Amino acid sequence: MTPNLDHKSSPAQRAWQRFRKNRPAVISAWFLAILLVMVVTWPLCLELARKLGPAGAAFARAHDPILVSDAQFQAPNRVHWFGTDVHGRDLFSRVLYGAQISVLVGVVGACISLVIGVLWGAIAGYIGGRLDSLMMRIVDVLYSMPSIIFVIVLISTLEGVFKSWLATTAPALAGLTRLLFLFIGLGLVSWLTMARIVRGQVLSLRNQPFVEAARALGAGTIRILARHIIPNTAGVVIVYLTLTVPAIILYESFLSYLGLGIQPPMASLGSLIAEGAAQINPIRIYWWLIVFPGGVLVAMLLALNFLGDGLRDAFDVKAGE
Repeated sequence: MTPNLDHKSSPAQRAWQRFRKNRPAVISAWFLAILLVMVVTWPLCLELARKLGPAGAAFARAHDPILVSDAQFQAPNRVHWFGTDVHGRDLFSRVLYGAQISVLVGVVGACISLVIGVLWGAIAGYIGGRLDSLMMRIVDVLYSMPSIIFVIVLISTLEGVFKSWLATTAPALAGLTRLLFLFIGLGLVSWLTMARIVRGQVLSLRNQPFVEAARALGAGTIRILARHIIPNTAGVVIVYLTLTVPAIILYESFLSYLGLGIQPPMASLGSLIAEGAAQINPIRIYWWLIVFPGGVLVAMLLALNFLGDGLRDAFDVKAGE
């Protein structure tokens, strides 16, 4: 009888096999990879085109995301694939640059959420007792606060003071104040669920034999958490991290739509949608100003959610039984 190769493969290999069978997750991963490559390489392509003679310079100038021209409100055509906006700027380039900012905010905010949530949940779950009760009551109180209102208040009240301080200490960062506040604010409101999930995992792991063995050998709390417990929560953490990124991107897009997010000359998908919505009038609707930024945003959020669902199924041991 031919032996079953699944029993000889590692847990990571079995998870990869389960993930490959999930077609929506695989397609989403390819879509996100292609989008990421386009977002990263498009500015380099424009810089390279400028050095390739008059034709390349004309191409780069036509697709410059900042350069204002007389080609306002052009529908999608051979030159401007997504059309142009109110200032005659190429919408295709602006969508890619906007996706770059949106992805950056989502990834950095999710990383902040990851660090705070994992440490908070791991410490609360492992130590337990009164400290656990106190830490989780703090989480409950923060859960009761409307998170998006907290970010709006944070930006409205502290941005001016922080920007003035940066203007004197680090002038080069003064123009990035809003972006920094989005990183910090969205990260600070997104770690609560991560902390609860990690705490639940730690509660089920802290009395396992390998943890008891490490404790008997004299390992301290920090070593046990860093070497034995937190690595065993990686599967659940990765899954929830992929679901946190689209949530933060959606928050950022909502704030940018309200005018409290990314400020010109930078653009995000939310600010591009807001610019398109501002051009809606009874005489004519410039549909491409909303359809393309909105379509990219929706496709990106769906792909991230499908990817998160696929990773969750892949790391679920019962799925392979």
